[in-house]
Parts: sequence; structure tokens; C-alpha cells
Amino acid sequence: MRTGLCCLFKEEKVSFRTTTAKVLSSLPRGEQLAKLSGICHDNVRNLQLALEAVRRLGIGAFRIMSPLFPRMTHPQVGYEIADLPSGDLISGLLEDVGNYARLHDIRLSFHPDQFVVLSSPHPHVVANSIRELAYQARLGEALGADLINIHAGGVYGDKQQALERFRRHFFHLPETVRSRLTLENDDVSYTVRDLLPTCRMLGIPLVYDVHHHRCNPDGLTVEEATELAGETWQGVGKEQYCHLSSPRGGWGGGDSRPHADYIDPEDLPPCWRGRGMTVDIEAKAKELAVVRLMEQMNQKTAVIHEGHEERPRNLL
Repeated sequence: MRTGLCCLFKEEKVSFRTTTAKVLSSLPRGEQLAKLSGICHDNVRNLQLALEAVRRLGIGAFRIMSPLFPRMTHPQVGYEIADLPSGDLISGLLEDVGNYARLHDIRLSFHPDQFVVLSSPHPHVVANSIRELAYQARLGEALGADLINIHAGGVYGDKQQALERFRRHFFHLPETVRSRLTLENDDVSYTVRDLLPTCRMLGIPLVYDVHHHRCNPDGLTVEEATELAGETWQGVGKEQYCHLSSPRGGWGGGDSRPHADYIDPEDLPPCWRGRGMTVDIEAKAKELAVVRLMEQMNQKTAVIHEGHEERPRNLL
């Protein structure tokens, strides 16, 4: 099982820069592009450092922050890499980072922000969503990232009509997006059972979030959902991708949706152990949480192999 880190670090000396459209709008175009060029250059250099860190820590996947190139699709201050003063250098660095990821088998992904909604009834929202997905696909092409994961969006009073809009809009996406797009079950609206027909119809893999499934159940067991989601990955010849998190306040009551700092090992589905899959660890402690879970998994495996425990309660 390959573990994945999501975007940022807690203690590693790796960070990413950003800016706002308001700040950029106050500058002449030449100064805008110069500022953006410096930010994008620094962010790609830090992405290289991020991959070096996850490799050193034994983490096998990394989710790239959506605004790696901030405000790139903004209608007023947007830009292309070629517009930037250091555009050629930045393109070369992107290629270097992609080669490093391939060499060390680090799986890369994107998870766009919540404003990316292909099921929206509002044309401008869909247009903005397609523009943002196309940007992330361009980065995906350069870096070798094989998935762009999104949620189905809102229900808008009719879940089936919303999914039908999603299916229609899917065919307006560039091929670079369609070949990377995945759908994830969420903790409020769309379950695994809701999304499977669309995923099968369009050939879209389903990213199974077990925490969301526990918050928003649909009658499927974790084992059934894992297998059914896995079949959608087999159809495109890619390694299955899942998400794991623990509730901040536990499962005993209150809102179970907010993520905890670390993963409770009891929340790792037994059927995931030994399965060929990538699991993004969505925890507030970032790389500390991923490393701790890997250590706990290894310790539990060692105990089993030594014969000191017949069967762990919920881990294996």
C-alpha cells in the first residue's frame, strides 16, 4: 500500500508562495508577470524539495497544491507559462521535477478547489471549472501527474439531473483532462453508490474516501465499496486511489467530518492491508501523520509475523 501526502508539510522546510488577484491588479502588466514569474519559479523549485522530502520519508505519493501557479486562470490577471520572463526556465524545471517523480516512482495528483463544479446549472461556473481543469491538466502533462480528482458538486434539488449535467459537461473537457479525471464520494451529498453508474458510463475511476463513506453511508460495506471502486481503476489500467482520515472528535458523537491531526490505526480498513493501492492520508499533522501511520502499520505487521498476536482487532 502506497501512502500519500497532501500538499503541505508540518515540519519539513518546504513551503509554497501565493498571491491574490487584488495585489496583481494593482500592478502594471509587466510587473504582474515579473512577480508571477518569481513565484512560479520558487514554487517549482520547492516542489522538487517536496518530492525529495517524501522520498526520504518513504512516502510514495504527493498531492500537488492547486495554486502551484497562482491565479493562472483568473479572467483579469491570468497568464501562460510562456508569458513569464522566466518561462523557459520554469518549463525546464517542471520537466526535471516530473523526471524525478518517475525515476523514484512517486505518484503525483491534483485535487482542485471546491469551486470546480461540472454539475452546476450555471454556465459561467462550468466554464470556469473547465478552464481550471485544463490548467491543472497542463501541469499534469508536464509533471506526469496521472489524476485530477474532483467531487460531483451540489445536488441543486435533483441529484440525477445534476449527474446528467456532469455527464454532458464531461464531453466538453480536453482529452488531457478526461484521461486524468477522477470522482470522489463526499461526506454530504454523493455516495459511492450514487457515483458508480456515472463512473462506469464515462470510464472515470472512483476515488474511494472511507471517512466520507462512514459519514455518508449508502448501504455498501467498506469491503464492498473498496472492491467496486477498485473495478473502476482496473478499467483504465491504473493503481487504485483512496483517501483515509480520522474524525477530530472521534466517532462517539458530534460532527465526525472534520479531520484529526493524526490517523487512528483502527480507521484503516482491514481489507486495505496488502492491497496494491495508493492512499492519501488527509490529516492535519501532514507528513508527521503519514510517517506515524506507516510506523504503526509496520509494527503491527511485525507483531503478526512474530506470532505474538493471532489477529489485530481492526488493522489487518
